[in-house]
Amino acid sequence: MRRSAKDALESTRRISRRTLVIGGLQAATVATLALRMRFMQVEQADDFRLLAEENSIKIRLIPPARGLILDRNGGVVAGNGQNYRVVITREDAGDVEDVLHRLSRLIPLTEDDIARTLKEVMRRSPTLPITVADQLTWEDFSRVAVNAPALPGVTTEVGLSRYYPQGGDFAHVLGYVGPVSDYDLSRIEDPDPLLQIPKFQLGKLGVEAKLEEDLRGKAGTRRIEVTSTGRVMRELDRNEGDAGATLQLTLDRYLQNYVQARLGNESAAAVVMDVRNGDILSIVSSPSFDPNLFVRGISSADYRLLTENDHRPLADKTVQGAYPPGSTFKIVTALAALEAGVIDPEETVYCKGFTELGNHRFHCWKRGGHGHVNLPHSLEQSCDVYYYEVAQRVGIDRIAEMARRLGIGVRHDLPMSAISEGLAPDRAWKQAKYGKDWLVGDTLNSGIGQGYVLASPLQLAVMTARVASGTNVEPRLLRARDGVPEPTPEPQTLGLSEAALRSVRKGLFDVINSQRGTAYGSRIADDALRMAGKTGTSQVRNITKAERERGVISNDDLPWNRRDHALFVCYAPYDNPEIAVSVVVEHGGGGSAAAAPIARDIMLQALFKDLPPLSAYPSNQRDRIEAQRKTLDLIPREDKPGAKSRA
Repeated sequence: MRRSAKDALESTRRISRRTLVIGGLQAATVATLALRMRFMQVEQADDFRLLAEENSIKIRLIPPARGLILDRNGGVVAGNGQNYRVVITREDAGDVEDVLHRLSRLIPLTEDDIARTLKEVMRRSPTLPITVADQLTWEDFSRVAVNAPALPGVTTEVGLSRYYPQGGDFAHVLGYVGPVSDYDLSRIEDPDPLLQIPKFQLGKLGVEAKLEEDLRGKAGTRRIEVTSTGRVMRELDRNEGDAGATLQLTLDRYLQNYVQARLGNESAAAVVMDVRNGDILSIVSSPSFDPNLFVRGISSADYRLLTENDHRPLADKTVQGAYPPGSTFKIVTALAALEAGVIDPEETVYCKGFTELGNHRFHCWKRGGHGHVNLPHSLEQSCDVYYYEVAQRVGIDRIAEMARRLGIGVRHDLPMSAISEGLAPDRAWKQAKYGKDWLVGDTLNSGIGQGYVLASPLQLAVMTARVASGTNVEPRLLRARDGVPEPTPEPQTLGLSEAALRSVRKGLFDVINSQRGTAYGSRIADDALRMAGKTGTSQVRNITKAERERGVISNDDLPWNRRDHALFVCYAPYDNPEIAVSVVVEHGGGGSAAAAPIARDIMLQALFKDLPPLSAYPSNQRDRIEAQRKTLDLIPREDKPGAKSRA
């Protein structure tokens, strides 16, 4: 049956509409594709061209700026200097050896340098940039940058390298940074990707190591475009990351410099501490070394000079050194006896030059003896026989407990390396250590700071500060982090009787200010600043009976390394204590001759915060002090903040 004309027309209209709709959709699709193709071919042409050239958009880590370390006045003691360097990436270089030889025509590169770089390149990921040379001059750096198109995989970089402007003054406190080693990586459970960068600088010792995570910061990234031949075309974008924290220490760089200069060539250590809050104002081990030598990797010759020096410049004697404290420990024995009530300060003991125990004699340093001495006189004249008697009465366990109460035999938590606990021995310790019973002779030796007793210069400074203040003041080295002050716990009382402290302090005052005192020659002439202190001499060898009979016991008759250690501890002003100082001079001989004058000079420098007036010294010493000052190599003082006069 034939359709009507009307139906045919309607059908035609319907087909036309469908055709138009389909055609419109097709046109829209084609237009969309055309626009997309134009966007990809024109707008994104560069990016797709780079992607087509063997994944040539590279992501590189940017090492962050290491945090600064400042002294208490804001002076930089560990900073960063510009470092011009050249790196190579194996993935982009092709024939690495050929590229390195071409590079050697532009900058100083020996065959050993090339061999070392090749070895490092093969050990690392092919995408990891390897440092070929650093600390380049601007001329060498520019020469490589200009010739970069002919050196595939080679990139010039301007980075930062650690720098210690004070040289050796802070070496043992700050430590140093150095390239990350395989040993460093093996000690870290989940290493930061930054540590994989060859020659990235990591804290090795001291504050640099202990506060590494604060100082390191967070890595940034940069996106670069590289051609198929390894040539870097341009940097697409950069995220700098976060710099490390700025740390402010309690140390004063001017006082630190003075102490280092005053110790001179001695094998020695000194600690200066604020007795009121525990701030370490100076902590110096001598001789020192230049930590800048270690930043880029010290040479074998330089390292050998340090390790073969019998004064041990690499050892931090302030916290690692553990010495018999000698007569400085009599402070501990005296306080233990007074607190136990086994002596009265005015009770006398007769010293005839020795004490007999069985068939053994324990000698006093004064061969003829001191006669009758009480507690203040025993400290003033450092009578050994008095403390042999007192130690027997009080017993080693109470002496050890008092030592720990005063800071000896405990580890003080500072961000420094290998801090010694020292040793405050007791009966249980000897039994556990040697499987032997404690002997009365052990007690006598311990009572005068010999035998098993050991203390570091830091611990001796803490002991002195606690006796001066009567509180359990703790040493601290970190003052602020990124400008935010570190909390300082309020020192609490030691719980010692004021009468006991007063008796000991009186004896310590007489040590320096009485004409019979062992340190009278190192007194302060200014009555408002008078010191209290204690000399100490610790034996490093046994004196034989034959030597005593012949009288051959002078340190001057012995080789340097067999002489006694010299010690001195002090605090001032006596009436209102501010500063505590401890000094140990290895093999220096007597504490009164070797250590006390150094401690007195350091004390005055700390109190005045500048070179003290000559009037602060005894009149018969002023010419010598003035001449001595001219020999000291001190940093300029014109810009020093906080200097004040007490005159």
